[in-house]
Amino acid sequence: MTEGAPERRLPRETWVALDMAGCPNRCRHCYLGSPPTRRVEGAVLAGLAARFRDWVRPGECAPYLRHVQAYSWFREPDYRDDYRALYDLEGEVSGRAPQRFELLSIWRLAREPDYARWARSIGTEVCQISFFGLETTHDWFVRRRGAFRDNLLATERLLEAGIRPRWQLFLTRRILPEVGELYELVDRLRLRQRAEALGAPFQVFAHTPGPDGEAFLIEELRPTVADLARVPAELLEASVAHLGRPLGEAEGDIVARLRRCDEPVATRWGNTGPLGFYVTSGFDVYSNLADLNPWWRLGNLAHDDVGDVVARLEGAGAIGLRVLRDVPLSALARRYGRPRGRRIYTEGDLVSRWVLLECRRRWTERPHS
Repeated sequence: MTEGAPERRLPRETWVALDMAGCPNRCRHCYLGSPPTRRVEGAVLAGLAARFRDWVRPGECAPYLRHVQAYSWFREPDYRDDYRALYDLEGEVSGRAPQRFELLSIWRLAREPDYARWARSIGTEVCQISFFGLETTHDWFVRRRGAFRDNLLATERLLEAGIRPRWQLFLTRRILPEVGELYELVDRLRLRQRAEALGAPFQVFAHTPGPDGEAFLIEELRPTVADLARVPAELLEASVAHLGRPLGEAEGDIVARLRRCDEPVATRWGNTGPLGFYVTSGFDVYSNLADLNPWWRLGNLAHDDVGDVVARLEGAGAIGLRVLRDVPLSALARRYGRPRGRRIYTEGDLVSRWVLLECRRRWTERPHS
């Protein structure tokens, strides 16, 4: 292990999300991509959670994990028609109510009037809705005709049910000619006044897509520093206030800084929240440290034990994990950084791009048996 690199160790509480729901969209920004989904019965989710909950670390006598939270989705929540039963199952299997993360199914909000009222009954107060532009642009990003109109109808149904919508706008070169008109929709629909009537201000903010998963294929649409002049100043200010940081900085400025940083990637970059596991309907398992590219795969729970998966996670048994553990940021900056780049990145997003490029190189060059 590179000197100073932190050891990745599974915490005593974790979560397991099984892709039982799939997704109606194929969004061009989605870091989870679009893995195939087959129908999985609830007993399978219960069994997976039990396998993690009962796992005993080698050399110990009692189960290692204090709590395992089970989720029946990791793309579109509540996409399956039996979503209410699955929500109840998550709570039963986990021993506590599942978190909702201020996310609902926009697809279902636009198609099932009672859904918003149900969501409010389980405690949902805010729901985030993503916009990529006006109708034609938005539907192109989502790869589904009618997605923009679904967003507007979902906004109305949330408000009717007493849930405040929150709009996030993804800044790309495709949205720039439309961002002013899209922002004006907030006033035309009286969203500020209607949210205030529910007890809190309406929130709208913008940010750039991360470069992970599907979004790596639309990097040419990433705006430059000069492009920010086309974004309403009020929206920029609201975005900085909501995010608690600037939208980003020019790539070249980050490159110059990180070329002098010899810390391993894992020291400065990586998931800082709870560590959990994504499990596809085919039982391939990944951590939530990154996307679902093959260089992050930890195994397959149809034939691997939980102990095998944890050992690969903690021992950097996947190419992506070895890159995080062993590669200095300076090496990535020298190999992949564009010193004259003016596109906008946060430091974390730019490092994420470099990690993806390094993983792809190693995956391509790996020995084939």
